[in-house]
Amino acid sequence: MNDRPGNSSPFPARPTVVVAMGADEAAASLPADLRAELGTMARLTPGVLTGDLTAPEERTALADADVLITGWGTPPLSEGVLASAPRLRAVVHAAGSVRELVTSTVWSRGIVVSSAAEANAGPVADYTCAAIVFAAKKAIPAAAAYATGPKPVFLDREGADGRTIGLIGASRIGRRVLTRLRASDAEFRILLYDPYVTAEEAAELGVEMTGVDDLCRASSIVTVHAPLLPETHRLLNAERLALIPDGGTVVNTARGALVDTDALTRECLSGRLDAILDVTDPEPLPEGHPLRKLPNVLLTPHIAGAQGSEVRRLGAYAVEEIGRLVRGEMLRGRVLKEDLGRQA
Repeated sequence: MNDRPGNSSPFPARPTVVVAMGADEAAASLPADLRAELGTMARLTPGVLTGDLTAPEERTALADADVLITGWGTPPLSEGVLASAPRLRAVVHAAGSVRELVTSTVWSRGIVVSSAAEANAGPVADYTCAAIVFAAKKAIPAAAAYATGPKPVFLDREGADGRTIGLIGASRIGRRVLTRLRASDAEFRILLYDPYVTAEEAAELGVEMTGVDDLCRASSIVTVHAPLLPETHRLLNAERLALIPDGGTVVNTARGALVDTDALTRECLSGRLDAILDVTDPEPLPEGHPLRKLPNVLLTPHIAGAQGSEVRRLGAYAVEEIGRLVRGEMLRGRVLKEDLGRQA
């Protein structure tokens, strides 16, 4: 028997693992080779629990579970659900945020929680950096103009060199964006607003710390990477959007409600600001919404995270985490209750 990291309760040397998520999600994140690898270290229950975890056959499967692999499509782990899983010691989430998944009962029972958010952060950071380059080159309005008329004049586009990027939130994704931007050949100036980052950390990250209002005033591109909390709801409100210089771009790959949609729509309708949005509030936007049609707005349906073949990396991360559990090692993706309030 191994000691479960961070808890004195024994953890089985060969735990019983149950998968509970959408069927399509399970097929993409846990293909046959990963299931085979998991089978070398654990007893993997056949099939996938795709329902609300209250059906008799689902309760029977949960009764033997030491570890639950969750993902997109898993219902909240309520007290009623967990009552059927008396042996459960760990929840390993093969996706990003666990905010809607984990309940107070999970914490009160001392169940270890891990998330593959780290594995999901890479694709989001890649998408964001591509969006920033597109924004710097005015690629979205240029493409729209090119589709309906003559080729736009090259000198009308700014280019990436010398652009000031305002980054809101040094989150897991935000820090990856910073790393990628610093490695770029383009001469970006990077400003950061994050109330939890110290001056020493900012120096290590190679960014200038500033207040959110000053960041908006100085940045031609503002990219959002904060968690959605009561204090960050509509952080980019009408007043702050108005501070962004004419011709600026708002990039949001975090949560739609961090930005005041109505205010941003007015700014984009006027042509003063552009936007690249992978998330919106509401999500999806209703049919006929102006942001769906504007030539200076790129709207994508929440695709910045792992998609297609990328989803496999989430399952691989979950399998690696279970290996660490079995070996008694510290988890890379462990989520602590006290940190959840600052995470997406």
